[in-house]
Amino acid sequence: MSEELFPVVDETGKVVGKATRKECHSGSMILHPVVHLHVLDADKRLFLQHRSMKKDVQPGKWDTSVGGHVDYGETIETALLREAREELGLTVIEVKKLFTYKFTSSIECELVNAFYTVCRLEDITVDGDEITEGRFFSVDEILDRIGTGFFTPNFEQEFFRLREFGLWDKQ
Repeated sequence: MSEELFPVVDETGKVVGKATRKECHSGSMILHPVVHLHVLDADKRLFLQHRSMKKDVQPGKWDTSVGGHVDYGETIETALLREAREELGLTVIEVKKLFTYKFTSSIECELVNAFYTVCRLEDITVDGDEITEGRFFSVDEILDRIGTGFFTPNFEQEFFRLREFGLWDKQ
């Protein structure tokens, strides 16, 4: 099996090259695109996933509803729908774009493309390989756990962006 290839992008999202997953996650700070989908229910609770211990980044932490890398040659929209299907079994969804921003950790640099959708718990089938469990959290439940190590650092930063952007006012 060949190693995954990711597009290398500039800060506008324009593809300027390609690199392997290993190269992108080795501290090289190669900017590569990812997609995040925030899934809300009718009660404005946010679905979060508990990352598998098999994950190479932030294993065992609670994170964004859906998150994944864009494969080389794939569009942002195609990657978003693929990840939603793979991680949560969502096949027919209406997504809305939220924002794009650069996220840097100690091992990587990502251009995050954030979207949201609304669905019901019964529409979700959690992939047991990448995600150990998932559930809807109220804003207050999330706020109570911020800064405790419960969530990925990326999710915590993005959660505040979601609030500033007015996500809970958009439904």
